[in-house]
Amino acid sequence: MALMRVDFYSEALTLSTSMTVILPQRTSSQIGMAGGATAGDPPVLYLLHGLTDDDTIWLRRTAIERYVAPLGLAVVMPQVGRSFYTDETHGNRYWTFLSAELPELCRSFFRLSDRREDTFVAGLSMGGYGAVKWALREPERFAAAASLSGALDLAHRAQHRDHPVDPAVWHTVFGDRAVAGTDDDTVALLDRASGENRPALYVACGTEDFLYEDNLRFVAAARERGVPLTVDFSPGAHDWAYWDAKIRDVLAWLPLPAATAVAADPGADATG
Repeated sequence: MALMRVDFYSEALTLSTSMTVILPQRTSSQIGMAGGATAGDPPVLYLLHGLTDDDTIWLRRTAIERYVAPLGLAVVMPQVGRSFYTDETHGNRYWTFLSAELPELCRSFFRLSDRREDTFVAGLSMGGYGAVKWALREPERFAAAASLSGALDLAHRAQHRDHPVDPAVWHTVFGDRAVAGTDDDTVALLDRASGENRPALYVACGTEDFLYEDNLRFVAAARERGVPLTVDFSPGAHDWAYWDAKIRDVLAWLPLPAATAVAADPGADATG
């Protein structure tokens, strides 16, 4: 694998920002790990962070680099602050950055597939919300989307004032506008998820998680609308022990093309 932290300028945000990127590399002589790659430009997973984190957190809290090494999968982890992946009412244009600017920049920096069947998005907590919102707003872009402990019913939490978000953060992002029925309401967006244009959806949440009820409501709404999805409700809390385990399940679930490792060189030194 190739790992890099990319510092770059965003026209959408009008500021310099960062992303962490993992790129696949075929290897066979690296002790303890073989790297795989697919034919042609690699598939890509956009992996989104939560409310209190940044683009480095998946790398620091999980073994994501090791998990994707044999899969031939590129992973792009952007930084969006506490924006809920939204064009903030009193802040910056993070939805525009994520959905319009970031994919184009990534393909200009790296060789990545732009085919729908090779493009995926996943995230945790705020990032789970962002992943589902992105996939449902732009279903033509993604083959699959996964949420781990996602904040999947913000409209309900806003209406009932039942959300553990600093009011100042909420005001910056959403202002005084309603979330229900808008493009920021993941439940309302389910009405767009129909027919062949629908990405596969995966929803996982621990039964001890404070967002468990949100996930139950989202899954119920999806089933009422006939939207199929893979559901994993099992014991777990809102923590990295749960997410480190579940991201492996997500990677196994993704419809990835087969990757191959480079043939071993019989003369290579395999001692460590």
